[in-house]
Amino acid sequence: MKPILIASDHAGYVLKEELKAYIQSKKSFKIKDLGPYSVDRCDYPLYAAALAKLISQKKYSRGILICKSGIGNSIVANRFPGVRAALCCNPQAAQLSREHNNSNVLVLGAGFVSGKIARKIADLWLAAEFAGGRHARRLNLLKKIEEEICR
Repeated sequence: MKPILIASDHAGYVLKEELKAYIQSKKSFKIKDLGPYSVDRCDYPLYAAALAKLISQKKYSRGILICKSGIGNSIVANRFPGVRAALCCNPQAAQLSREHNNSNVLVLGAGFVSGKIARKIADLWLAAEFAGGRHARRLNLLKKIEEEICR
């Protein structure tokens, strides 16, 4: 089973739990839930940073973040070197984020996607592979930009 991280904030908690159960039912992935563990109000940057840090350190290869809009989680996660977090609100965007951008964090906005759509998005994102080719050249450019910024 492939390990995958998942985290949310209070606004994404219900969708996180639904998506976590769905992905685990497929028995292809082992989910590590970084929280939160209730709908009690919490601060999304703490959960997004915890997940992105593990991806950046290459301790996990992929993760899923969920908050109300997905925007805050995207901003936090993309601050970490090597993290390519993609906010996706439809299945095609999720598939392309993997094939063209080799995204390693899927971000969902619980206020904008239903459980049904979130399952479709996750299915395509988890199944898609990086296409390489011209897209690899672009990712190499991104890596150079990141290295310059982090100096």
